[in-house]
Amino acid sequence: MVTRKAKPKAPVQYDSRHLADLIKRPLITEKATQLLGYNQYVFEVDRRATKPEIKAAIQELFKVKVVGISTMNNPPKRRRVGRFMGYKPRYKRAIVRLAPEDEIILFPEV
Repeated sequence: MVTRKAKPKAPVQYDSRHLADLIKRPLITEKATQLLGYNQYVFEVDRRATKPEIKAAIQELFKVKVVGISTMNNPPKRRRVGRFMGYKPRYKRAIVRLAPEDEIILFPEV
């Protein structure tokens, strides 16, 4: 039986302009502020973004080391305006865990 040696994979190169479009905004909720104590940050990201792309974007934009990422797709929520029913748009949320020595300053001192 002949075995093939796997070629080492080259690191994926991302365009920095593309990466900036993946991260939409930080989410500031009660749970998100509690996660700050564990060095975890919550962001709304593009729904088509993958975990490696999100990791590359956070590391490029904030110059930090990402240890792990959890993502979830939030469903659309029904909203009523008068007698009309509508929906709030769905979105993808990413919880980013950073290395202990790193931090992201979401609220700069004024």
